[in-house]
Amino acid sequence: MNLIVKPSQAQGTVTAPPSKSMAHRQLIAAALCREARRVDNLEWSEDVLATLDCLRALGASIEREARSVVIGGLDPFAVEEGALLPCRESGSSLRFLLPLALLSGRTVVFTGSERLLERPLEPYEAICARQRLFYDRQKDRLTVRGPLKPDQELELQGDVSSQFATGLFFALPLLPEPSRVTLLPPVESGSYVNMSLAVLRNFGIRIMDVGGGRYHIPAKQKYRPHPVTVEGDWSNAAFLEALNRLGGQIRIRGLDRLSPQGDKRFTELADALRKKKPVLELSDCPDLAPILMALAAAWRGAVLEGTGRLRYKESDRGVVMAQELAKLGIQAVADENRIWVEDGTLRTPTEPLDSHNDHRIAMALTVLLSLVGGELRNAEAVAKSWPAFYDVLQSLGILIERAEDEAHEDGSGI
Repeated sequence: MNLIVKPSQAQGTVTAPPSKSMAHRQLIAAALCREARRVDNLEWSEDVLATLDCLRALGASIEREARSVVIGGLDPFAVEEGALLPCRESGSSLRFLLPLALLSGRTVVFTGSERLLERPLEPYEAICARQRLFYDRQKDRLTVRGPLKPDQELELQGDVSSQFATGLFFALPLLPEPSRVTLLPPVESGSYVNMSLAVLRNFGIRIMDVGGGRYHIPAKQKYRPHPVTVEGDWSNAAFLEALNRLGGQIRIRGLDRLSPQGDKRFTELADALRKKKPVLELSDCPDLAPILMALAAAWRGAVLEGTGRLRYKESDRGVVMAQELAKLGIQAVADENRIWVEDGTLRTPTEPLDSHNDHRIAMALTVLLSLVGGELRNAEAVAKSWPAFYDVLQSLGILIERAEDEAHEDGSGI
């Protein structure tokens, strides 16, 4: 889907979409309860749907309603032989569920896009090698077979992804003996680990943080039903707040100021961008990089540090944002762990921008196009996390229409 965005400002009141990060975690924890439990306030993004499909394949009972599901009854020790889990492009689905899939001792197959299967999985591969478990990774699938065993010496690199720790935290409490997990420094995305621990506590799971990146996980625990309403998403609300910083007047409802979400730092980081070319450290909130690069391009530049993991997202985010900013007249350079956005003047692009099939790139570029106008290709990438993104922007007064060639093809607007 190619869209034309015209210069316009956003005004009005909107409720933040539900947090995709929280939804993944809460759905998995609810599925592991013996009694089914309703999870309310869900957005049917592609990633959330992937997690639901995978949980159903593992044996969870799922009844989907308008904006909620009733879910439970998953026994990960009783997974069917050859269970097929369709992760599509969801890294959270794959990384959170792989340790659970290893509990049964039966063969489980994860499928996904080629890009997903290219993303780092080495920590799990190392655990499987250590415990002599079957692990076979192909371009379009990953096949594993347990059973995963308790381990007092599990070590994970803390700067790859917090999702590996979260996956182990879901599975290890169910084993017959205790385990220990150590996150080796430097530890990044610590707020996401804390988010996982908060969700697990609510479901009756005890994981003891003993300091120094070490976690003790008692054995034979049970998930206990807990009322769940998914809270608002600070990550996606950042794009609305960015429109405010660029002249909009949007009142954003439904955000918890006490949330464990690390991306609530956006307002603090956006304030820092008012300084001339500030240095911002993003190792704990790398998903904010595209929209912060967009704001830096609209203002006076910035240096973003702690950005190394952007290479392994849905796209190589630092590199592709730099490519698209060049079309807008702004120079940016991304290296191994740092991004420079130069001071400059935004101009209307003479060629279409491209999302590179990355939802956060699509949303960040849309924010900039609301200033200068232009075309965005592959805008449908937003469905990964916020399918209603363009509908919400239109309701707030941002002028968006289907590119002329596509509109003529099907006779529709967006």
